[in-house]
Amino acid sequence: LSLLLPVRRGPGNLLNICSIYCFHQQFLLPALQKRMEEWDLNPRIGDILQKLAPFLKMYGEYVKNFDRAMELVNIWMERSAQFKTIVQEIQREERCGNLTLQHHMLEPVQRIPRYELLLKDYLHRLPEDAPDHRDAQKSLQLIATAAEHSNAAIRKMERMRKLLKVYELLGGEEDIVNPTNELIKEGHILKLSNKNGTTQDRYLILFNDRLLYCVPKLRLIGQKYGVRARIDVDGMELKETSSVAVPRTFLVSGKQRSRLCLCRTEEDKKDWIQAIQVTIQRHEQTLEGFRHLNCSLRDDESTPPHSPSCVELGKRAPTPIREKEVTLCMKCQEPFNSITKRRHHCKACGHVVCGKCSEFRARLSYDNNRTNRVCVDCYAMLVGASPSAATLSTSTQRRRSILEKQASLAAEHSVICSFLHHMEKGGGRGWQKAWFVIPENEPLVLYIYGAPQDVKAQRSVPLIGFEVSLPESCDRLERRHAFKISQSHLTLYFSADGEELQRRWMDVLLRAGRGGGASGLPANRGAAGGGDGGAGGRGGGRKHVILFGRGRMARTKTGR
Repeated sequence: LSLLLPVRRGPGNLLNICSIYCFHQQFLLPALQKRMEEWDLNPRIGDILQKLAPFLKMYGEYVKNFDRAMELVNIWMERSAQFKTIVQEIQREERCGNLTLQHHMLEPVQRIPRYELLLKDYLHRLPEDAPDHRDAQKSLQLIATAAEHSNAAIRKMERMRKLLKVYELLGGEEDIVNPTNELIKEGHILKLSNKNGTTQDRYLILFNDRLLYCVPKLRLIGQKYGVRARIDVDGMELKETSSVAVPRTFLVSGKQRSRLCLCRTEEDKKDWIQAIQVTIQRHEQTLEGFRHLNCSLRDDESTPPHSPSCVELGKRAPTPIREKEVTLCMKCQEPFNSITKRRHHCKACGHVVCGKCSEFRARLSYDNNRTNRVCVDCYAMLVGASPSAATLSTSTQRRRSILEKQASLAAEHSVICSFLHHMEKGGGRGWQKAWFVIPENEPLVLYIYGAPQDVKAQRSVPLIGFEVSLPESCDRLERRHAFKISQSHLTLYFSADGEELQRRWMDVLLRAGRGGGASGLPANRGAAGGGDGGAGGRGGGRKHVILFGRGRMARTKTGR
């Protein structure tokens, strides 16, 4: 595929299939085959799966880009006769089992759920007193997490397909294609005319945040619907209004308008009432949980030192976090810059946030009840209401992504952590300073942060298979105490602030590259030296880069 398609547009650049293949061929499969050979002496597989299960998260990235890659294959099958001929020749080979390329591309999407089912069956047949039972249970938990990433990506794609279908149905009139939107129910209803009592066709579309009351429109390209009324779920009320004269009706009312809906059957009426009631209840529960969530987040272990508790918020001046220790907004997790994304302090909690996340004003008791700039979470706590549904979706309902591992906590429970300068060979960028951490619970993964206060890594590098060495003369590195890790076509250079720090990092990376993890290494309780700042507080970022074996790079957005 890489030889036939343009480099920047080929499916291989979207799917990290090389990394997945390398992981299975070089690590998972050999380890399982070796264990099968010595099964009589050591009948267990849980320890192997527990060690390698974290790397199965790479399937989530594969699933995320699957649709786009499949679309590219179909496009080039139509555009390129040479590509189509070669693909068909390969598909006719016996080893392909008479299956299409698209079918084989679908296999990795289904693999992690299959692993989960197989491991469940293995545990079901395994006696509880078996030596492998405990490791197998832990492995199942890790694989279930990886399966959830894949399933979540599949569900997200399905939700987006439904939203796009409705978007086309409405002719692009309503802005509904948003990751936070969810289509709940859609279908035909009737409107009862007040003049002559006749019925007219209407179309009702229910989302998690709004109800659209639509009328049919005849166009040259076919029948579409136009939005006649929009009722937000926030403040929505539902009332059953059926009578002997007018059965199967219910009234939906909002803050601005209301609509009487007539269903074709009693069953349709029950389904609509149930769907709307559940949607309203979910929305109210979300708003109710907003205050409790903020309170718990402030009081947990990730709260910055000297930050006011939930009860003291606004009554005691916070200790502001140093701006240079944060590279990302601690609410929306967008990276800062000096022009369009400047740093601001929330005067209630002391967090470093962007202008958009701190555009709210609230009166603070410690400042003689004068209005001050506060972040979105503090505004909701102090005022007692969420600013808007959109803000609520981005700030509190965002799923945690794979790389959203807090830097301060990771550093506290790490094998090693410190500031290093780094550079990627052929990356086109010079040396950059960053905060590096190898956590205790993931000793085979290197996390790279912009600053010690951030909660999301800029990069995550699985270290299995990497070779560690000192730079050669041909590398032409000018920095002292440099070393490098390399695998296939990917080479990363590092520079430490001292010879001792360089030796420690090379020792840890060498063990991880061989799959040895943190075995025999003391747990690190703080920076490994060479740093100029501590690790604490909260942060994050919306975009990050995951690097897997063989140099494949894939950009992802938040969401777990």
